[in-house]
Formats: sequence, C-alpha cells, structure tokens
Amino acid sequence: MKKSVKVEPAKLTSIPSSVYNIQAVQRACDILKCFQQCQSTLTLSDIVATTNLSRTTAFRLLATLVEQGMLERPAKNQYRAVSERWRHTRYRIGYASQSEEFSFSRLVSDSIRSHAYEVGVDLLELSNRYSPTVAIRNAEMFVREHVDLVIEFQTNQQSASVVASKLIEAGIPIIAIEIPHPGADYYGANNYRAGLIAGHSLAHAAVQEWRGQVDEVVLLELAMAGPLPRSRLTGMLAGIREILPKIPDQRVRFINGNGRFENSLQVTRRYLQHVKAKHVLIGALNDPSCLGALQAFEEAGQGANCLAVGQNSSIEARREMRRAGSRMVGSVAYFPERYGEAVLSLALDKLQGKAIPSATFVRHQMITSKNVDSFYPNDKLITAGDGDSLLYSWH
Repeated sequence: MKKSVKVEPAKLTSIPSSVYNIQAVQRACDILKCFQQCQSTLTLSDIVATTNLSRTTAFRLLATLVEQGMLERPAKNQYRAVSERWRHTRYRIGYASQSEEFSFSRLVSDSIRSHAYEVGVDLLELSNRYSPTVAIRNAEMFVREHVDLVIEFQTNQQSASVVASKLIEAGIPIIAIEIPHPGADYYGANNYRAGLIAGHSLAHAAVQEWRGQVDEVVLLELAMAGPLPRSRLTGMLAGIREILPKIPDQRVRFINGNGRFENSLQVTRRYLQHVKAKHVLIGALNDPSCLGALQAFEEAGQGANCLAVGQNSSIEARREMRRAGSRMVGSVAYFPERYGEAVLSLALDKLQGKAIPSATFVRHQMITSKNVDSFYPNDKLITAGDGDSLLYSWH
C-alpha cells in the first residue's frame, strides 16, 4: 500500500512590479503625462526639463509618439496632445498644384506631399497645368470627391473667383497659395514687402556703381496675375525711391514680360531698340523675367548699362549671381521647400475648428552673391538641367 504524500501549495515569492517595467514604455508614459498637465503645445526643451530625459531620447520618443498618432506636431519643434476628433479622423485634403513643369511649384508640391504623409493626411493631388480651364475642372473634381479642404495653387486671377465659388458652394474650405481667392485663407508672399526689399538692394547698388545716377527704371510685370503680385513691382519702385527720391514717373516703364524668360527677352529687345539709356535699373516680377531682360542687354552689348533684381531666388538666378561680372544684384527668396509644413498646419487647424489668420506670409530674404553660398551651400549638387524649366515659370 502506497503512502500518500501531501503536497503543499507552492509559496509564491513577491516580485516588485518594477521588474516588469519596460523602460522605453515608462519614458513614453512620462512624456504623455506632460501633456495631461498642459493643454498648449510643448517644445523638446520643455519635455526634457520636465522628464529629465536626454534630448536625444526625448526626441526619438516624441517622433515615435507622433508617428503612432498619440501626439501631433503642428510646427517645427512643437508638440501637442491629439484631440479626440483628430484621433478618430483621417482627413482627405485636395491639392491643386500650379504645374509640375515649373521648379518653384515642384518644390511647393514636394513639401506638401512630404508633410501630408508625415501628419497622416490623405492627399488627393491634381495639377492645374498652368491653365484656368483645368483649374476649374479640378475644383469640380474636388467637389465630387467630397474632400474636407482644398489647397489651391493657380495663377489666373479671373478663374480664381470661379474656382472659389464652386468649392465654397460645396462647403469646402480653401487655402490659396500665392494668388488670393475669394473666401479663401491666403498663404504665400508678402508681395509689397518682397518688392521693397528688392528695391532697396537695387538702389544701393546704383549708388555704389553709378553714384546714384539712374536714367530709367524698367519693371517687368505679369498682367494676368492681378494686382497683388503687381504690388511686388510697386514695392520695388517705392524701395528705389526711398534711397533715390528724384526719379520721376516719366523715367519709369512697366513692361509685360508675361512672367516668362522668352517673353521678357523679346520685350526687352524691343525696348532697347528705342532707348539708349546708360543707367537702367531692372526690377522683375520673378527670376525668369529678370534673366530674360539681362540676356537682352548682354546681346545688345549693353550689359554694363543695367543692374537687375529678381524674385524667388531660383537655381538659375543663383547661378547667375555666382557668374563673374554678372549685373544681377540679387533676388528675394521665398523658400518654397518650407511651404508644406506651414500650409498643412494651417489646414489641420482649420479642420479642427481653430481660428487661423486670413493671410499668412512667408519669410523673405534678399539673396546676393555675398550670401548665396551660406543660404544654398548644396547648389553644386544640382545639375544644370534640374532647373531649366523654371525659366518658363511665372513665379
């Protein structure tokens, strides 16, 4: 007969809960607790100061939390808790690009695509192909697709009202890039301010080169874009006259270069057939017009008779500034590669019912031969063909 053995239940040893802690998860929770105590945005420095984490660890955890939808980044180095509405909503935004053939609009489009992906927005992208007819057709497509908001980048002032009307009637809010649209919030150039910066630079160059003697001021415009882009030129003239106040109206000529290299080259050639001025200041709506006018002066053997400024600081303009003996004083930069982050931040705020400014302006900087390498040190990595199409862009 077997002897029964009584088995006592095992005595469990108490294990501290800290043994089961995953350090990375605990640190992420510490970061999230910061946002429970603060409803506003926090910076990386705020998080580091509150949690005592290293900047590298905090940054990596913040990037992970943003990617996983627990936090959002409304602007560079700013973080905030995700609202309940955003947590359960994936917005669908329509983006009508100006045209993929132009370098400026390609940079804008690339930055919008990149940031839309980063913040988790579905982007329905159509190209306006620099055509008012196509822009209207694209607006109708956005209405049929029931997008939540439209980012509109098209140049023609007359079609802007039609595009805006179709979207507003459908209850779709609009953020317009560069050209104002009725009822839309605006993001883009502070045109008069950009012109003023260019005018000051041009006048200072005239003082240095010609002791302030100016025979004519030629301003190359683009009539179809309307009065707001034209204010770049009125700003230029105002900037010139702040330094050289004695230039009369009869010495100022507005010429329609149509915002394109070839057109500006042709109209400047015709101008030079009738005018023999030896001290001409050239102010252009954009870099393509500026470069076209400069070529016309050089072809006529009158390169030394002009000084010129452009707008947008395109790759072609930067190459021209670096050229020995160039008569291009400089160009005002708009930094289109930064548009995406700012525009998408405005779009998400608007979709979440937050108030946004009716007009948000980009930061402008005068780029010259003296500072071009500081602002654009990587230009040598861009081949000559990469920017050729910009010569035909209005912007």
